Amino acid sequence: MHMPPVDINYFAVLAAAIVNMALGSFWFSTKGFGKQWMALSGITPDPAKAKGMQKLYAIAFVGALVMSYVLAHFVDYAGAATIGQGAQAGFWSWLGFVAPVMLGMVLWEGKPWKLYVINTSYYLVLLLVNGALLAVWS
Repeated sequence: MHMPPVDINYFAVLAAAIVNMALGSFWFSTKGFGKQWMALSGITPDPAKAKGMQKLYAIAFVGALVMSYVLAHFVDYAGAATIGQGAQAGFWSWLGFVAPVMLGMVLWEGKPWKLYVINTSYYLVLLLVNGALLAVWS
């Protein structure tokens, strides 16, 4: 089977990864849902761990790049060229891959539904925005 060629705008992928990090920085901060997220996750702020955060953010950025690159493929395969079409590609990616996979945290790990909503709604907003960005910036 031969996959059709994909037209990837690497600057758009980089911008989408930066959007991922910026949105996450807000979403999981104390100005966003950070306090609730930490309480529901059982995480307590530890200043001693702050020293190793650069490495964690670097790994997270690589993950954001991979996610943006794969989403760019989906957007291109869908033929999305408008904000609405790109957001729709992001929505279906979220509904088909993120929302069901993250159910495991509730079903098998015993995490609260509220944590599921905080985490999955972050990815919903992210994929809607990045799908739109990747569609119009191609």
